[in-house]
This record gives sequence, C-alpha cells and structure tokens, in this order.
Amino acid sequence: MAEVVAFHPMGRVGSVDDVAGAAVYFASDDSKWVTGTALPVDGGLLTRP
Repeated sequence: MAEVVAFHPMGRVGSVDDVAGAAVYFASDDSKWVTGTALPVDGGLLTRP
C-alpha cells in the first residue's frame, strides 16, 4: 500500500467520500449547466506522465 500511496500525486488513495462528492455534485442543481463532460475523480492520477 505504501508504494501505491507514493505513486499517487495526492499522496493518498481515494475514499468513498471522494467519489460521493462528485456524485452529489452531478445530482445537484449546481451541475444543471454541465453537459457532455467527464469528471475524473482520481486525485490527479491521470496527470502523471
């Protein structure tokens, strides 16, 4: 697990709450103007070279 955490840009693995926050956003009126987009909930992992 220490190797996984060290590889991750945020220095930790994601939690259920991290994913839930994105789901709540998309289910709320705050996202009513958002269409056709992907929201990676990966703590920056996709930005690694």
